[in-house]
Amino acid sequence: MAGEIEKHSVVIDGHKTSVSLEPAFWQGLCEIAADRGCTVSELVAELDKARTGNLSSAIRLFVLEETRARGAAVQS
Repeated sequence: MAGEIEKHSVVIDGHKTSVSLEPAFWQGLCEIAADRGCTVSELVAELDKARTGNLSSAIRLFVLEETRARGAAVQS
């Protein structure tokens, strides 16, 4: 199934951890990191510092917000 959650390994402040994301959210995260000129681990570390809840959920919300912002910029 295309929307099944997959585990992905990232390193945050030198510690390996995993996040569980659907493929579309992982792909979006990778694209955002590439656009920003950073690694996925660097971007996830930033999100980890700012989050208040679950890391996987924080990543999903971040990708959603970034996607919406990009869509709004294109429409302007």
